[in-house]
Amino acid sequence: MTKPATDLASARALFAALQARAQAAGITLRRPPPEPQSCCGRGCNGCVWEGFFAAAAYWQEEALLMLE
Repeated sequence: MTKPATDLASARALFAALQARAQAAGITLRRPPPEPQSCCGRGCNGCVWEGFFAAAAYWQEEALLMLE
């Protein structure tokens, strides 16, 4: 199983790779979570990026289940 993304570049790469696999298999995946636009950069507890990476991990799990 692929590791969950922990930075934006790896999240984008993961989304692209799984979408390519799905397209090759004739499967339509839902859209990946949108990238946050409102981070203040202060490292807040509960940062929007934490939510993004949690949503990305959930999207990844769902995509992998559909590709089995």
